[in-house]
Amino acid sequence: MKTLRIRHFTRYRYDRPVTFGRHRLMLRPRDGHDMRLLESRLVVEPTADIRWAFDTFGNSIALLTFQEPADTLSIESELKIERYGLEEAVREFEPHAGSYPFSYDEDDQIDLAPMLRIQCPDDETTVRTWLDEALPERPDVSLHVLDALSSAIHDSFEYRRRDEEGVQSPGETIRTASGTCRDFAFLFMEAARQLGFASRFVTGYLYDPAADGGDGLTGGGATHAWADVFVPGVGWMEFDPTNEIVAGHELIRVATTRTPAQAQPVNGTFSGEGTPLGMEVEVTVSAEN
Repeated sequence: MKTLRIRHFTRYRYDRPVTFGRHRLMLRPRDGHDMRLLESRLVVEPTADIRWAFDTFGNSIALLTFQEPADTLSIESELKIERYGLEEAVREFEPHAGSYPFSYDEDDQIDLAPMLRIQCPDDETTVRTWLDEALPERPDVSLHVLDALSSAIHDSFEYRRRDEEGVQSPGETIRTASGTCRDFAFLFMEAARQLGFASRFVTGYLYDPAADGGDGLTGGGATHAWADVFVPGVGWMEFDPTNEIVAGHELIRVATTRTPAQAQPVNGTFSGEGTPLGMEVEVTVSAEN
């Protein structure tokens, strides 16, 4: 178990005051047996009315309504959480994880259907070809298959940070042999779905032990992304191909969605004659003793 503090600061600047439309934030995690939210603070300038709601996936959403124009929009979220990693228990799960290939039971097939559907059918052949090359022989245990898939993405593609919004298609990641954590998570999802696993996109933060003198990880200092997979006999498990992490306490889940496009931390509009001058994002994750 680790106690972690997260600060996520976003600032948008304009050359003159603009009117902000409704903004939608995905910045607050929900409690679970693997994570407990201890403190939460959200500060927005200019002043906004904040209404909390749940989306169709059960994620906590903040809806902002602004009262006055401004040339700067600042959003600061501070969290304190306890994170319980499952990496130590993975070996105990293996006898119950099910053989591969497998099939979900009837109820699971109905409930998981949206998470089994391929999102980019135009890239299906490209992903299948890459899978056959990367995993020509597949283990007979589900967790081993997924671990091998995560390792294949980690070893085959170059990580390149990209500040622009959006996610590459799986085919583009394969063609360029590079991508961000978002791109790797999406490729993992689409490949896992082809292998018969229900998978979903996860947005959140990464605790980098290098900040406390440990080994460094890739993807810190910004929002992070990875994938969840529903493993028979185990349930939803986290796989981060960027860092080859499985259900580790370094992964701080904020929201899970069917597609990457549904997982934007900050989403909103503005109107008026103002021109955007830029955006600043600062994310820090630190451990408490």
